[in-house]
Amino acid sequence: MGTTAKEEMARFWEKNTRSNRPLSPHVTIYKWSLPMAMSITHRGTGVALSLGVSLFSLAALLLPEQFPHYLAAVQSLSLGPALIYSAKFALAFPLSYHTWNGIRHLV
Repeated sequence: MGTTAKEEMARFWEKNTRSNRPLSPHVTIYKWSLPMAMSITHRGTGVALSLGVSLFSLAALLLPEQFPHYLAAVQSLSLGPALIYSAKFALAFPLSYHTWNGIRHLV
């Protein structure tokens, strides 16, 4: 008769415990490098752009007014130039980084 999965797992863990082998390569054993950080950032900006476009399109479908109404509401807040430029940078950086990093990857 065959062994159960529970018995197989117990035997596996006993063997690994006796041999003192690491469980698996973990993030903590790798030395951080520039390509690794760029890859992670590329994925993060891709997710952020995807969520941003999805939320913007969902808002465009569900909100009752047209875009000029909401643009006028933001303009009426009289936000300072520092905040406006920061917001523009926060919108432009993920797009430009993701685009240029994708081109770098393809080249």
